[in-house]
Amino acid sequence: MNNLDLLTAITVFVLSVLVGIEVISKVPATLHTPLMSGSNSVHGIVVIGAMLIAAESHTWLGYVLAFVAMAFGAMNVVGGYVVTDRMLEMFKAKPAAEKNQSAEQNQKAGV
Repeated sequence: MNNLDLLTAITVFVLSVLVGIEVISKVPATLHTPLMSGSNSVHGIVVIGAMLIAAESHTWLGYVLAFVAMAFGAMNVVGGYVVTDRMLEMFKAKPAAEKNQSAEQNQKAGV
């Protein structure tokens, strides 16, 4: 990799960080968690990139970086789906038996 390639890669990285910060800062706090949990699967691209690094690498440093990138990318993907599942659980209707039981408890408590 020559100096021009390195400079181009660093420029793309810095610009993508700045654009990402600008986009995320415009999202209201009430929408941030649902949007991010649903879109964390995009980090699957990180896992694919890590696989490409591992395939092209011939040094131990490349293998370590690829492993770390794959581990973090996989954790982010799984975590996004876990958060999405928990959020969807909040919106599911309660079964009729639980509704009746909670209504009876409210009546006993005088609510």
